Amino acid sequence: MSNIVGENIYTLRKNRGLTQEKLAELVNVSFQAVSKWENGNSVPDVSVLPLLANALHCSIDFLLGYVSKQRLITDYEERYKTDGYYWGTRPSYMCYEVLKLRPPVKPLRLPDIACGEGKDAVFFARNGYSVTAFDAAQTGLEKAERLAAQTGVGVNFFQADMPDFRPDCEFDILFCSGALHYVPPKLRREWFESYQKHTAADGLHALNVFVQKPFLAYPPDMEKDRYKWISGELLTYYADWRIVDCDETVFDCLSGGSPHKHCMDTVYAAKKG
Repeated sequence: MSNIVGENIYTLRKNRGLTQEKLAELVNVSFQAVSKWENGNSVPDVSVLPLLANALHCSIDFLLGYVSKQRLITDYEERYKTDGYYWGTRPSYMCYEVLKLRPPVKPLRLPDIACGEGKDAVFFARNGYSVTAFDAAQTGLEKAERLAAQTGVGVNFFQADMPDFRPDCEFDILFCSGALHYVPPKLRREWFESYQKHTAADGLHALNVFVQKPFLAYPPDMEKDRYKWISGELLTYYADWRIVDCDETVFDCLSGGSPHKHCMDTVYAAKKG
């Protein structure tokens, strides 16, 4: 197991552009300890694993080699292998709302959570935001990087598993569209509190989530193991914030090649200054 753990630590550290010294600082150990892990001469203590997983943007299971990468990245890894862009390149309507609510009079820091093929992240970068973006699917990130290069903008793309990743620096705007069903109920409170804690004063969260309705059939292209949300649930995580706007809509969708409908709740919430 030590070789697997060491190889995973080395690969993930390199992917994040971290030195052994910087990783050691993040997890409160010596750089010699990191070197021993990567060389397979020792393994991290159990108490260090959560810090390592957070610093390396992965789950503990993935770090230990118990879960294959293919399982972690969901079936979108396959969907993004097509020549075209699965979701197209037109930005979400939410992007324009963020532009109105928090215009980039300065380079506002904006993470795009589960960015897919990068259409929204690239839109924000084109409009002057300082954008970081991550997704679990490497094929989506490769397309996102090509889109950014073609557009002539810089976005800090990296690979991470959404339920496990937690921010380690402050930002001004959180953007997350069509992905919150990956956060299991037992993690939701802690997940939201982590992102809210790292939001600057008067910062904005722009999020949406698919909600289940008994009168709508299950979407044909949606993974069967997604976690359910109910109407109004997203608002409960922002009881102490100012709700700028919220909405629930039912809309037609052709993703996956079959016509179907979704119901979605959208929330724009501002942190008190």
